[in-house]
Amino acid sequence: MLPSPYRLRHSDDIVRVRQGGKRWPHPLLVLFIDAQPQGLSSVSRFAFAAGRHVGKATVRNRAKRRLREIVHQHLGKIEPGHDCLFVARQPILLADYVELEHAMLQLLTRAGILR
Repeated sequence: MLPSPYRLRHSDDIVRVRQGGKRWPHPLLVLFIDAQPQGLSSVSRFAFAAGRHVGKATVRNRAKRRLREIVHQHLGKIEPGHDCLFVARQPILLADYVELEHAMLQLLTRAGILR
């Protein structure tokens, strides 16, 4: 489970990241990143979304759980001070864990926040 300080919970923050942040696409998911407001830069925070086009609720929840677990395993490698939103795309259902981890690390590297 992703520790509480690393979670991006408020919908205002998620909307800010989605609309004002920079976007990096991948066939499996999309990464949106925005700088945190002043005074919150001790850790990077994450949110995960999967729309109805991905599948039914159980499938969407499984996709988000997998994404959260990958971020949890790599928290020590991620630079602080960023708000990140991962949006799952429909092909995520066909990807295994290793492919998903590779895609996520590739996006974080392209965004420049992976040490």
